[in-house]
Amino acid sequence: MTKRKILVTSALPYANGAIHLGHMVEHIQTDVWVRFQKMRGHDCHYVCADDTHGSPIMLAAEKQGITPEALIARVKDEHLADFTGFHIGYDNYYSTNSPENKTYAETVYKALRADGKISSRTIEQLYDPEKQMFLPDRFVKGECPKCGAKDQYGDNCEVCGATYSPTELKNPYSAVSGATPVLRTSEHYFFKLGDCADFLKAWTAGSTLRADGVAQPHLQAESLNKMNEWIEGGLQDWDISRDAPYFGFEIPDAPGKYFYVWLDAPIGYMASFRNLCDRTGIDFDEYFKADSSAELYHFIGKDILYFHALFWPAMLKYAGYRAPTGVFAHGFLTVDGQKMSKSRGTFITAKSYLECGLNPEWMRYYIAAKLNARIEDIDLSLDDFVARVNSDLVGKFVNIASRAAGFIAKRFGGKLADGISDLELLAHLQAEAVNIAAAFEAREYAKALRDVMALADLVNAYVDANKPWELARQEGQDGRLQEVCSVLINAFRLLTIYLKPVLPKLAEGVEAFLNLEKLQWSDSETLLLGHVINPYQHLMQRIDPVLIEKLIEANKQSMEQQAPAAAQYEPLADTITIDDFAKVDLRIGKVLDCKFIEGSDKLLQFTVDLGFETRNIFSGIRKAYGEPEKLIGRNVVVVANLAPRKMRFGVSAGMIVCGSGIEDSQGLFLLDADEGVLPGMRVG
Repeated sequence: MTKRKILVTSALPYANGAIHLGHMVEHIQTDVWVRFQKMRGHDCHYVCADDTHGSPIMLAAEKQGITPEALIARVKDEHLADFTGFHIGYDNYYSTNSPENKTYAETVYKALRADGKISSRTIEQLYDPEKQMFLPDRFVKGECPKCGAKDQYGDNCEVCGATYSPTELKNPYSAVSGATPVLRTSEHYFFKLGDCADFLKAWTAGSTLRADGVAQPHLQAESLNKMNEWIEGGLQDWDISRDAPYFGFEIPDAPGKYFYVWLDAPIGYMASFRNLCDRTGIDFDEYFKADSSAELYHFIGKDILYFHALFWPAMLKYAGYRAPTGVFAHGFLTVDGQKMSKSRGTFITAKSYLECGLNPEWMRYYIAAKLNARIEDIDLSLDDFVARVNSDLVGKFVNIASRAAGFIAKRFGGKLADGISDLELLAHLQAEAVNIAAAFEAREYAKALRDVMALADLVNAYVDANKPWELARQEGQDGRLQEVCSVLINAFRLLTIYLKPVLPKLAEGVEAFLNLEKLQWSDSETLLLGHVINPYQHLMQRIDPVLIEKLIEANKQSMEQQAPAAAQYEPLADTITIDDFAKVDLRIGKVLDCKFIEGSDKLLQFTVDLGFETRNIFSGIRKAYGEPEKLIGRNVVVVANLAPRKMRFGVSAGMIVCGSGIEDSQGLFLLDADEGVLPGMRVG
């Protein structure tokens, strides 16, 4: 077998939140692949880091009354504890706020500038007049300019998937203060991505010949199709700078300008690897030089494909480094068929999973059993999770050892048979190592685990056919009993080899039980004969459904603890009686006209049909509804018996009812009524 040199990364988790099971999908997928490569004997290194820069970190630290450095140090410890708890085996877990990352960010930038790939120009950017800062894309919200969906971020729409500039948002507001942002000019630096289109067209459609002679496509088919759409649509220059105040690295020779987090975040892969190299003596250049024959793979979520399949390869190429061998994207995680939900307790954090006493290898197995090489969302069905783990891991796999080990210990002093006359079952299990390895290599984990469990079924059928418990009661059958149990122990060892990338901790327990060194993939070519094993210790228990209930409840409680403090809500008014409520006459109104009021930045002027009459009403919702003409024809709820109020702009004869957020930044929302309701109908 040709030995390969491989560097693998997972996307860097942002240092501003807890690790949840959605993160774990990716890191488990990566870890399984890395462990498999190491078992095959390849030089495989797995690095990651916390993504630590940007305005969100700066603002979060400010809110907590600590420095950004203190915040990211604490969060890194928390993240690494969660990942370690799930047996993610990084060779190095680092931080993008590191001297290595600063050096490489500056090196890449200067190389791109020398190659003519950096330009600068003055742009208009949204500015928060209250917070006195330019707003990053994700801190501007508003209506999508493509589909009109409300409360979308300033860079892309989560409803229709469109990407755009924050200045294109309709009715924008600052997510920091709730203020309406204003346009201000600033000089920004750009990476000329459009100049890289020819290279990217070739790279995205291309492949790299690995050391073992296999051509590795750079992208999955779905990714390639998406990249072609973007390339053919015309690649725009990429804004790589941000203005102070900003937590990050200052751009060389540009005081007050900082590298945008998405420039130095992927460079964090290089920095983390460099840190590993300096500690262990690995040759960094062998993996990153332009003509490197080593393999470089990035496991990522589909939402950051644009950065990893366009920006990152182009940055590497034109800075004089090598491009990735492969970018492997995966889909999102849903729970019980729905988006993870805090209110339902299914936005499950890694920490809560571990603290509730659930075995992390249960989840490793379940997620792996759902994953394939395509970009598909996977669903965690909690009922199926319990059933599959209990059936596959305990019922089919672990029980093989427990059904044979006792006889070997008690009747034969722990020694396996010196020879096995019937090798048909074991030979079949050994032959399947090639197919299972091919599935792991191709990231077709679901297929690999289906094949392993099909083999487990054959082994359990062998148990039922040979009935060692009956042989143990029969005179003169000791030799046959030892042989049958030795077949089972060898079968269990082979299945453990195939499951070890997914279940590393359980495999350690099996290695101790079987009195073996660390199992490697090549060990599937041999059998244990005349070998002495240790007494069997329980390896895995079934999932008690009570634990799942505990987990859901824990995450509901976690949500309640993280909810805004009660003081942020407007306090309840004094208690009233039904007679008091009856004094308020709420009516359905249809908006006949709606327009801005000259001289007011808060009010809209409504003309409302109440069925029995038409009213003029002023409403202070201009910030939330910046296109008043779109409200024409809409049903609204009106307090119809409110005394008319004389205002500077005229008389307002009523009040339009809105829902308001906990904080100003959450905006105002008109109440509506179902189709078929008529103007003048009473509400109540």
